[in-house]
Amino acid sequence: MSSQERVCYYGKGDVFVFRTYQTPLEGIKTIPESNFTGRNNVIFGMNAKIALEGDFLHSFTKADNSCVVATDSMKNFILRQAAQYHGPTFEGFLKFVCNRFLNTYPHITSVEITADEVPFETVQVAGQNGLEASPLVYRHSRNELITTTVKVARTEQGNQLVKQESGIKNLHLIKVTGSSFYGFIQDEYTTLPEAKDRPLYIYLDIFYRYNDKEDAVSDNPAVYVPAEQVRDIAASVFHEAETLSIQDLIYRVGCRVLQRFPQLAEVQFLSNNRTWETIVEIPDSEGAVFTEPRPPYGFQGFVVNRQDLVNEGLEFPTESVEA
Repeated sequence: MSSQERVCYYGKGDVFVFRTYQTPLEGIKTIPESNFTGRNNVIFGMNAKIALEGDFLHSFTKADNSCVVATDSMKNFILRQAAQYHGPTFEGFLKFVCNRFLNTYPHITSVEITADEVPFETVQVAGQNGLEASPLVYRHSRNELITTTVKVARTEQGNQLVKQESGIKNLHLIKVTGSSFYGFIQDEYTTLPEAKDRPLYIYLDIFYRYNDKEDAVSDNPAVYVPAEQVRDIAASVFHEAETLSIQDLIYRVGCRVLQRFPQLAEVQFLSNNRTWETIVEIPDSEGAVFTEPRPPYGFQGFVVNRQDLVNEGLEFPTESVEA
């Protein structure tokens, strides 16, 4: 950012949107690591945060509100648009809202919205043939969350999608055996013992970007990547082989995600180590007693891109590959 540019934006957070009987997500590609085949979207729920950019300088420096869209109006705008959108994805809805906003307020230069899913799961109820999924009652889940960010800017060529990212947050995975961590630097600061087999507990956020941002918001199930399948790939890779470190794990997961979805350009990981502290190793047993680890905790950040597949011999470079 040059010295002449100034940060100038404002918005509204914690905009909770609940739409019932949204268009279902159907016809997506199936993969070996996941049984996810779609969402019924009976409850289409999210927590959104919107930010507007434009010429609002005088609202800060001169107390001039003549160009200010009240944040309460932003909230109402998003909620009303939920009744107008008829696609099956969060990404598509956010682009729809951004475009509607720019078309309604010509002095706004860009709109960015990030939304985290508010997930609801089906519950089992007694039916005529035993337990069955209720079509009416759902349980609010507080586990991992689908997340997406969309930014649309006004340009000379019209509204342009300038930023898009999808992902899954708050994924907590524990592997009780089959993980290790050894061979690291040993010096006067080292107190951590090497581990040839340990229970590995990780918190994981996974974000992914498409080669073509428009694929994410097109509502075309043939190119859409469901966060649920990315989540299931992470669990499957964790299960399959001995993990030599968290770094080793997230690299393997990223490569597998890009193998399954050639429409993706890269996968980004934010992980941290929450491995339990061993209290008692039970004699003549595979079992042990653990407790939560004491702070501080270790974390990792890493991006896997398509060039990594080329380097591993898993993909050949083409003109469409973005490294």
